[in-house]
Amino acid sequence: MNKQSVRWLLASLLVLTFLLLPACVAPATTVAPTAAATRVPATAVATTAPPSTVPPETSAATVPNCGTDPVVLNAYFETGFDLPFKLAEEFTKQYPNVTWDIKQDQFTNLINSTPRLLSGDNPPDLIRLPTMVSFAKEGLLKNLDDYATAFGWNDWPVPQLDQNRVAADGTRGSGSLYAMGLNYSLTGVFYNKTLAAQIGMTEPPKTVAEFDDLLAKAKAAGLLPIMQWGSAKSGMGLAFPLQNLMAAYGPVEPINDWIFQKPGATIDTPSNLLAAQHLQQWIENGYFPPDINAIEYTDANARFTQGEGVFIFNGDWENARYDKDMPGNVGFFLFPPAEAGQPPAAMSAPLTFGIAAKAKNADCAAFFLNWVATNEVARQINVTVGGSNPGGPSGLPMPSVPAGSVTNETLAAGIVIGEAGTSMDFIANATSAIFAQGWTPELQKMVGGKQDAAGLLKAVQAEYERELSE
Repeated sequence: MNKQSVRWLLASLLVLTFLLLPACVAPATTVAPTAAATRVPATAVATTAPPSTVPPETSAATVPNCGTDPVVLNAYFETGFDLPFKLAEEFTKQYPNVTWDIKQDQFTNLINSTPRLLSGDNPPDLIRLPTMVSFAKEGLLKNLDDYATAFGWNDWPVPQLDQNRVAADGTRGSGSLYAMGLNYSLTGVFYNKTLAAQIGMTEPPKTVAEFDDLLAKAKAAGLLPIMQWGSAKSGMGLAFPLQNLMAAYGPVEPINDWIFQKPGATIDTPSNLLAAQHLQQWIENGYFPPDINAIEYTDANARFTQGEGVFIFNGDWENARYDKDMPGNVGFFLFPPAEAGQPPAAMSAPLTFGIAAKAKNADCAAFFLNWVATNEVARQINVTVGGSNPGGPSGLPMPSVPAGSVTNETLAAGIVIGEAGTSMDFIANATSAIFAQGWTPELQKMVGGKQDAAGLLKAVQAEYERELSE
């Protein structure tokens, strides 16, 4: 994805909201991988945990920490996101004995390289996880249950941790903890206010039919209705509108069951077929860029901020960029339901990071994960740079948000989803290869007229079952 994953939602109620979903796969970025390590300089100094990072009933001396000796945290971050780097820089400012050896790669590449990295001779202390179930089952990820006890994570709002739990049967949503989120994102529809006004949009659409009407008006006015990316390098961005349509035509529970690998779950359902057919109609109507299969994620955002596209389906991790490049001219709304009066739904998930089972500095890495959610400065960075809810204990205040920013709109939308209980994980997170081997190629075929809605769902379900059988 693009810079920093997500700016985070508000206070405890919001935390509950967003944390309902797994590592919403932030779309892969287009920045070329680099083998060179990024270093944050430091000198050796004691690392006494600030009061905010330690559970009230626990003293700083009894919780895992980074010690006082020099520590070099070995980390793998996703290219295109500023948030982890900004947090790492601030952490070193507060704990100068800790420096970083940071390598980065695109999300789609991490899908393939993570098993090798976790099982290698120098496994990462921290790694951005594209998926987690198979790594947990294979013993490649560190079980974080002891850290959850030590830091008091189990007292945080339940949905924050559940998305990163894996049960003994390999299903997600319960069991032991194997990862933590750097923050918790929300996705929906961003729009160019100037262009939206040109097609008569005075308020967000309340139904899919109303949204269809706006798309048709945009096309008739000579405007691109929806900017979206679709290259294999970034992962097909049409998965975003498709999942929104799925939730508009049916309940979110079966979608989450499929993503969490519940027994008997399938993506090939009657309501999902209606959603895929609707997306196919949008494609045939010319509502997306004709070159979508060649558009990288970062290019799609650049083109949108330059005025190409009335709408774009994306996540709150882009808030900072949109506010910077389109000051006062970008709005946000949750994708509407098929029928008026029904609650909207949204993909919401943690920016998931794990610790290798054989990591050399696991205690320090866990301390960093706790610091991210509890330290006042870190939480402000999360909201300012990431755009999403920083999570953490429910009693902590939400960092300040600039008046009039799109972040205010995404945070308000998070409350709506939290109250409705309609959060979803991202369909790209169901298995380790489903995004690269299922959704992306099949949606690209649909764009090219070589796949239809029914065939899309059948092909993706077959890939899903193939992976689960291995």
